Amino acid sequence: MGSVNLNSISRNVQSVEISGIRKFYNKVVQYPDAISLTLGQPDFNVPDKIKAAMVKAIEDNKTSYTSNAGIIELREEISKYLESFGINYTKDEICITIGGSEALMDVFTALINHGDKILIPDPAYPAYESCVKILGGTVLNYDLKDDFSIDFDNLKKILEHEKPKAMVLSYPSNPTGAILSKEDTIKLFELLKNNEVLIISDEIYASLCFEKNYYSISQYSEIKDRTILIGGFSKMFSMTGLRIGYVCADKLFMDEIMKVHQYNVSCAPSISQWGAYEGLKNCMKDIDYMCSKFMERRDYMYNRLKSMGFSVNLPKGAFYIFPSIKKFGMKSDEFCEKLLKEAKVAIVPGSAFGTKGKGYVRISYAYSMDKLKLSMEKIEYWINTLK
Repeated sequence: MGSVNLNSISRNVQSVEISGIRKFYNKVVQYPDAISLTLGQPDFNVPDKIKAAMVKAIEDNKTSYTSNAGIIELREEISKYLESFGINYTKDEICITIGGSEALMDVFTALINHGDKILIPDPAYPAYESCVKILGGTVLNYDLKDDFSIDFDNLKKILEHEKPKAMVLSYPSNPTGAILSKEDTIKLFELLKNNEVLIISDEIYASLCFEKNYYSISQYSEIKDRTILIGGFSKMFSMTGLRIGYVCADKLFMDEIMKVHQYNVSCAPSISQWGAYEGLKNCMKDIDYMCSKFMERRDYMYNRLKSMGFSVNLPKGAFYIFPSIKKFGMKSDEFCEKLLKEAKVAIVPGSAFGTKGKGYVRISYAYSMDKLKLSMEKIEYWINTLK
């Protein structure tokens, strides 16, 4: 038997750590009586019509491979759905993937050569950085201001001096709940239209935008040929475990993304595709209901945290709130560990989302109001013991 050592494993993969969210989640499991506000998963059930459509797909034996890109019916519905946001991709520019996660990995794999610089916001969803590192790319971060909007001076400098190949945008944002304002979307377009950088816009939370109007860089036809959009149904229809997402791109990119997708997974699960199709056709009222409930919870959480003395921005999308804990004189990991051990409430350290997340914590309000109220009482009681 030869000895196996770490040289047998990809150095790129070794350079990636397990996500800070998962790391903390593994600690939470050791406190079964703790209330957990850690998961990015709606507490609503999959709409009944979607369940019925998936059962029917099984009964009708629609369980074989679909085309690599996914069933035409679903791609056509996604195209129509995006049109309602002023985003235009045809069915042939859409590929159905196994959740937004596969879409991200496919896109990065299709684009990145060793050493390519990829711009990622900080703080951000940790998978962006890990995917880039696994593929041998170089991560560059661009700064966000205190309200988590883009720091354009910083972004401009990086684009000029570093010449990154691609940049990731993530709105509505996990972990901050920030969205793109109309003004910032225009500013961003003005900056990017004269720049060659590719744009990867992760809009998985698009259906959970709490403002009347939705703004996205993918609405600009002038730069559509280098804008790649990622979306999905995990958050929209609470289909997290059913793994169904999509990627939209110009043919030039789609042909390459499709190769990665084809050799990686062949196609997304057929029955989940039929479920998502039914959802887009007949379950938009379910989203409105879910959205209204998230807004109630958001308002409650925001006001409660403010009353406890937290410095916090009002989230305008997704279902996360990202308060600062700098005034408590603890690192975010320490704050969250103490809160878990002493108050039995689990939230995620901001450091899990990048260096600029240090000094913050992420609280998910994708939980029932009863759970949120109880956890806020526990947090308030615990904070008073610190004084």
